[in-house]
Order: sequence, then structure tokens, then C-alpha cells
Amino acid sequence: MAQEILIRVPDIGDFEAVEVVEILVAPGDVVQVEDPLVSIESDKATMEIPSPVAGRVHELRVSLGDSVSEGSVLAVLLAEELSDAEQAEVAPESEGASSFPAPSPAPSPAPPPAPSPPAFKPPHTGTSPVSGAERVDAPVAGTGALGASSGSSSGSGDSGGAAVHASPGVRRYARQLGVDLARTSGSGPLGRVLETDVTGHVHAAMTGGASPNGGGVPPVPDVDFSRFGPVREEPLAKIRRVSARNLSRSWLNAPHVTQHDEADITELEAFRRTCKAEAAQRGLKLSPLHFVLKAVARVLAEFPDFRSSLAPGGEGLIVKDYFHLGVAVDTENGLVVPVIRDVETKGIFELAGELSDLAERARTRKLGPADLQGACFSLSSLGGIGGTAFTPIVNVPEVAILGLSKLRVQPRWSGGNDPLSPGEFEGRAVLPLSLSYDHRVIDGAAAARFTTRLATVLAHPGHLLL
Repeated sequence: MAQEILIRVPDIGDFEAVEVVEILVAPGDVVQVEDPLVSIESDKATMEIPSPVAGRVHELRVSLGDSVSEGSVLAVLLAEELSDAEQAEVAPESEGASSFPAPSPAPSPAPPPAPSPPAFKPPHTGTSPVSGAERVDAPVAGTGALGASSGSSSGSGDSGGAAVHASPGVRRYARQLGVDLARTSGSGPLGRVLETDVTGHVHAAMTGGASPNGGGVPPVPDVDFSRFGPVREEPLAKIRRVSARNLSRSWLNAPHVTQHDEADITELEAFRRTCKAEAAQRGLKLSPLHFVLKAVARVLAEFPDFRSSLAPGGEGLIVKDYFHLGVAVDTENGLVVPVIRDVETKGIFELAGELSDLAERARTRKLGPADLQGACFSLSSLGGIGGTAFTPIVNVPEVAILGLSKLRVQPRWSGGNDPLSPGEFEGRAVLPLSLSYDHRVIDGAAAARFTTRLATVLAHPGHLLL
């Protein structure tokens, strides 16, 4: 006898909702175990929902562009026969113990939800398999793609009175921008404040409050570029759109300063080259970045402010006693920053293998939410491309980010800083360092000490063993 299997949105981390960006099957299609069914996309990654069993697609509960939340039903499969392993995978452990919300009994299945207006869908080259399946033992009402995320959870509840109705994600967004939700008009159902309302409030405050003496942020004028020649408009991938918003928010909220420095890594480079053969045997390639990761974790232990965040209200610091480092990865769809956890506990080969895996999954869009969360400090390396220095933007609420430019051989006087001392010019491997930081938390002297200490650790790789 055929059994119905509900395919639900799995754990999506801190994201309140995700978008359905690709539907890979149609009703009636026969699927095998691990065949992809639907692709969903958060602000930072795309995930592919695979089939946990072999069977036939009975019903799709979502459309392209729908916004769905954790536990929302995406599709219904009919599985003719389930093995013991498949039964264990798709059946909830006990009533109320499933990792997703249990279905509510109803006389008959609810009709599929109406699709939201379609949005631009960037091409996808791959996604990460995640599971969110549940066996249906009785007719259930489908969780609508939009109904599941229509605001059933609110930081202030849905009670009347003067309470502000807004989701936790919107409240967090408002706090980051310093917006008082009580003064923001909501355009959502029953006056619920949406993220677009917060953005509009900020825009109105910046443009409407501008004064002749230069106060506020003047809007960028619209220009008809077609007057000057042929033009075309190309949509941005979602990751680029979200990155643009987040980078603008970081730049406007954190007063940025960048400390430029250099590290003489000649000895480290010589040691790295002696490790090439062993790395090749492990299927790895070692780069200076892997050693920098280890060195940064070491220096962060000595400079706790650099692994902190401002507490709500700006009256204190939240110091993170862990060493999870974000590393920016350039992909065809935009910048992605996966996180390597517990860097201080891992060896160079382990870091090289983990970073290679994360970078590959970032480029093939197979990262999950957990891969993109929890960093206390970030790095951005342009060493494989070029440049001598740049100003990376702090990934707020972090307070610092380290940029690495291209390693170059430069002449250095062996007599130190005294030009009159005996010595000679020697070719040295010099790595440019660019440390951007939030001046509300870190001052210039602390930043100079940080990069000086980091340069010392990199110049003497034996420090990494201490």
C-alpha cells in the first residue's frame, strides 16, 4: 500500500524564511533515493531538498518564488514500499518529537497556496542535500508556502494595544540600523512591520532630513544612460543583492579605519615549500593563507577585543571565547563567507583540507546555513589575484577583518632600521596586511599592535607551535 511522505523545509538556521528558487520535479515523476526535488535559497546559500525514498511525486505544495519557513511542506511523495532504514529516516521518533512541526489533523488536504510574485532566479550549478521528510499516517492540511511564514511568530506577539508587530528577523534588522519600530509604519497584515518598512524608514530619515549644510545622506540621482549609447539591464543574483545590502549596512553603521602593514614571511615560505610533498600525498595544496589562519587564531587569543561584538545599546562588549574564522570566497554569484570552526585546535593540513572543501561547496552552492554562521573574525585574501593593499569592509556585528594582498619579493636591509649599520639588501618574501576595524571598539594603537604581533608570529613560524 502506498504511503504518503511529506517533504518539509529542514533546519534553515537563523533565517526566518527562504525562497523556492527551483522546482526539479513535477507531479507524476518517479524519483529515486537522493534525487533532488526542490531548491531553496537563503540570503547566503542554496540548498537542495532530496527525496528520502524511491517513489512517485504525488503533489507539489509550492511554486517558484514562494517564501517558505522551517517545517513548511514542499511536496508529497507516494512510496510503494519502505525498507526498515527508510522507515526510520522518514518517520518521526514520537509524537511531538520530530525536528519539524507536526501536521495538524484535518478532514481533507488544503489546496495548494497561491504563489507569490515571481522573482529573478539566478542559475544554479549545485546544492547541498538536506532532509526534511515525514511520513503521513492520516490526511493532513498542507502548510502553505506563504502561510507558514506569514508572521505566526512575532517578537511582541499578535495582541492588540500599543505592541509593535514584527518578526524576530525584522527586529534584529531594526536594531542593527538603530530604528525604533514604534515609530515605523507597518505595511504588512494587521500593520505588521516588514523589513522593507524599516529600510524605507531609514531612507526617509536620511533623505528627508538632509539639510543645506550637508546633513544626512543625499540620494543618488537617476540617470538615463541610454542617452549616451546602448545599454542593457542585467538582474543581480540574490547573493549579490543581499551582500550589497549587508555591506552598505556595515559601512554606514561601523566607523571604518584600515591599518596597513607588512609581514616578512621568508622563513614561513621556506617551511611551506618543504611541506609540499606531504601535502600532495594528502591531495592538498598549502598556501600562505592556511598559516595565516593559524596565526590569526593565536593573536586573537591575545587581543580579545578583536573577537568581540558591541552589546545591544552599545554599552558593553560581548567577547567570544571561541575562534571561528570566516574566509571570503569569490564565486560567480557573489561573495560568500563560510566559517572554519575552532581554528586554534586544528593543524595546517586539517585547515587546508577544510578550507578547500568549504570553498568548493561555496562555488557549487552546496553550503548549508551552519557553514555560514558563528564567525568571530573574518579574512579576505586577494593574494591569488594581485594588489598591494585594499580596505575590506567589516562583517558587522564582527568588529574587524583582515585583508591579504599578493605576496611579493622585496629588498630589505639586513641591518634593520638603522641605515648606517653594516648590512646588505636581501630579497625577502613580504605579505601585505590590511586590517579594517570598527573604531567604536578598537582604536588605532590597538590595531597597530595587532598587526605588529601578527607579523612577528608569521615571521617566526615556530611561534605557531608555542
